[in-house]
Amino acid sequence: MNLVEEFNEYRGKMNEKIMAADNKVIKRFFNLDTNAYTEGAIDVKAKEMMGLSCSMVLRCDDCIRYHLGKCYEVGITKDQIFEVFSIATVIGGSIVIPHLRRAVEYWEELEQKSN
Repeated sequence: MNLVEEFNEYRGKMNEKIMAADNKVIKRFFNLDTNAYTEGAIDVKAKEMMGLSCSMVLRCDDCIRYHLGKCYEVGITKDQIFEVFSIATVIGGSIVIPHLRRAVEYWEELEQKSN
């Protein structure tokens, strides 16, 4: 199993357990997160790129993987991804570099998945 499959399987399994607890606040937060990335005045591609950049600056590997997957799904190119990486690195500084390495590895797995 590769990084993408492992991440998606674990995320799905744990989200099911979280939702099964039927906690109103958690459910509302998940819904807010989902709705924030829907089409609006800003298109989905731009929102996903913003989410990716913020996730890198905040150094959340799970969030980075999630947004990389969504970016890939909506057709963002490798060149565009590396521009997002560059912005996140400039804003976040050198502490972002380990997350950048893992992000590049994950992006490569997403690309391999489609070949």
